[in-house]
Amino acid sequence: MADQEFELDLDDLERRMNGALDALKHEFASLRTGRASATMVEPIHVDAYGALTPINQVGTVNVPEPRMVTINVWDKSLVQKVEKAIMESGLGINPQTNGTIIMLPIPELNEERRRELTKVAAQYAEQARVAVRNVRHHGMDQLKKNKDGMSEDDQKFWQDSIQELTDTFVGKVDQMLDHKQEEIMQV
Repeated sequence: MADQEFELDLDDLERRMNGALDALKHEFASLRTGRASATMVEPIHVDAYGALTPINQVGTVNVPEPRMVTINVWDKSLVQKVEKAIMESGLGINPQTNGTIIMLPIPELNEERRRELTKVAAQYAEQARVAVRNVRHHGMDQLKKNKDGMSEDDQKFWQDSIQELTDTFVGKVDQMLDHKQEEIMQV
């Protein structure tokens, strides 16, 4: 060991990689699988009062039955804007309005749409893998900056530790993707 002891913060790298997994979970929750879920409208933002506002901040989102999401819009003047935001979101759902309540009937997914959604899920997973690799790259950069006075064995140990952590998280992303694609393709 060298006189100058180097300690890489693997916990920080792991926390940041977990952040990539959490973001992926959030993205996957927004992908519909033929069942209604309040999370499917979370990514939708409405132009309300001059600012883009999440849909759950302009109304109450409920799931009264397995194939229906309802949004009770609090301000009647925003109903059309919420409706427009839903239609432009790419969810593939036509909202039905009844006063201030917007109903989103979730249609049965056809085979073609299921395949499209699995591709979208794969894109989300790739973004998560890239985020994990970026954290790995940051860790390796820290290691390079502090390699003066560090033995080759220590450098190898830290490189292997970072790579092992990266491989673990990429494996978790792959498992999550497999599970989500299986869920989407389920009829």
